[in-house]
Amino acid sequence: MRDHEWTGYYDRFGYFSPESVRDGCHPRIMEHQDTPRKAIVLVHGLSDSPYFMTAIGEYFFNQLGYNVYLPLLHCHGLKEPNGMEGVKLDEWKANVAFAISAAAAKSQEVSIGGLSTGGALGFYMATVNHDIQGSLYLFSGALDLAGGPYGLAGEIKEKLLQTFLADLLDSSKPLVGDNPYRYSYVDMDGAAELARLIRETDTLVSGFSQRFPYSGNVFAAHSACDTTADIAGIEALQAVSLRDRFSLFRIPEDLGVRHASVVLREPIMNGGKLLEAANPAFEDMMQAIAAFESRS
Repeated sequence: MRDHEWTGYYDRFGYFSPESVRDGCHPRIMEHQDTPRKAIVLVHGLSDSPYFMTAIGEYFFNQLGYNVYLPLLHCHGLKEPNGMEGVKLDEWKANVAFAISAAAAKSQEVSIGGLSTGGALGFYMATVNHDIQGSLYLFSGALDLAGGPYGLAGEIKEKLLQTFLADLLDSSKPLVGDNPYRYSYVDMDGAAELARLIRETDTLVSGFSQRFPYSGNVFAAHSACDTTADIAGIEALQAVSLRDRFSLFRIPEDLGVRHASVVLREPIMNGGKLLEAANPAFEDMMQAIAAFESRS
């Protein structure tokens, strides 16, 4: 069995198995022997795997005393991904909902968070799932795609990905490449499902206002070098949240932290080649989370 491998997850989702999932990409579970008061579900991003959320999960488990649940999203982490054909947003929601139920069964308070697409799923579930009573943690949260002036390019990307052109633009290159923990590129089938999710989260955010704010506790970490997820989506949520319950950890541009690297304590290497750089501000980010957690 692999590190913290969540075997019960395979029982629930038959399209995954220990044999079909790549080493390191498996769903993970970290539970204390004594039932803790708090648990957290951490969701990975589009094209990657629970590996990316593991360092943050270990901090919540070892330092903050949480139970931790890291689901694997539909069509991700597979040895033979088949171009992510048949990937469905509804299945992603089912994956996350199962993890939330598992967490709620063994703790009094469940928080949720994630990287990029995982952050968008976290916000969606924090809004609609009553088992989420704790905080929301967004890491490079994909509440908006990065664009050009006034976010116009991001909006065009979202609309494009919601059309049949997504399939026409899809690459024929193999999804499994050098990186053991993610696919070699973002498949258009998956990106189209993300665009649908962003449309849903846009609707949810627009339902809040300063008069009727989002009342949950939110910690968001975002890098000034992020060219994938526009911080405008995070700022839109911040604008309709309670000021004393929203904490934004900004990673300055001079650190050069790219989108997925925000959650990495260690770099991802293969044969001496750097595939994903670590976040040099990772420990500072964890201290900021600890301070946020202590007052939320």
